[in-house]
Amino acid sequence: MAVPLACAAPALAAPDPVETLATTVCQACHMSDGNSVVPQFPKLAGQQATYLEKQLADFLEGRRRNEVMEPFLSQVKARDIKELAAYYAAQVPGPGVVLDPELAEAGRRIYEDGNEGAGVPGCEACHQLQGEGNVRYPRLAGQHQAYTIQEMLDFRSGQRANDKGGLMRRISERLTDEEIRAVAEYIAGL
Repeated sequence: MAVPLACAAPALAAPDPVETLATTVCQACHMSDGNSVVPQFPKLAGQQATYLEKQLADFLEGRRRNEVMEPFLSQVKARDIKELAAYYAAQVPGPGVVLDPELAEAGRRIYEDGNEGAGVPGCEACHQLQGEGNVRYPRLAGQHQAYTIQEMLDFRSGQRANDKGGLMRRISERLTDEEIRAVAEYIAGL
């Protein structure tokens, strides 16, 4: 007499709540892999986890504001910040695109050497030569021009005031609009 074999259905792993958050809520602007395709929304893939943690905490605690981001923040909990930051930090950043090579060259000079006459240090001093950032300063490489420009203008106006010590505000106040555009164009191609 044959004994029937019991077949157990494979156990399904519970969905990772942070990955679910990234692939449902965050993906609307940043894409699930962190490589935003909308120029006004930042690319998060490969960003420094410590930077992402600080920015998310600042959003949740009201130290950083953004009209587009605010409706989504109710779905992000403080307990998710560290894992969500690690998720995006682990994603592979896609390349940026230079739209104006001549402007990018002007931006390279500012990025690498600054503007001594205006008291602006080279961006590479903090953000590294290839824009990869480090534990203290964010990755800039490949970031959308429109996003970078808007953030610099927000630093300049004081609308974005969550930079410790106000360093980015002081720098953006000393750059002309054309210099900001040039640096943003160069950063996009890093």
